[in-house]
Amino acid sequence: MKKLKTIVVRICRIKALKYVLVAIFAIVLIGFVDENSVWHHIQNKRRISELQEEITKFTDQNNRNQAQIRQLDSNPKSIEKIARERYFMKADDEDIFVLSGDNKENSADETAQ
Repeated sequence: MKKLKTIVVRICRIKALKYVLVAIFAIVLIGFVDENSVWHHIQNKRRISELQEEITKFTDQNNRNQAQIRQLDSNPKSIEKIARERYFMKADDEDIFVLSGDNKENSADETAQ
């Protein structure tokens, strides 16, 4: 116990200790704790880059959709193609057969059990 007391007394005698403690406290406060800390700036920059990637993706998707709209306005065959592919519309003399892969997955699950 006496050794511990002497160590504490020696540490308290160091004159620059209070400046070091204040500097460490300031670095922790500025670096991590504060709302405008360096850590928050790094997270915000990462979020900005993610959002810019999303902007690029959605801009490309918008350009593709605009091109498809222009094609639909100029070409009636493209309207027919979309109606056949997406909405399973058909001409009067046609039959449509829809093949689904769902039955294969279900039967594989049933055989495994």
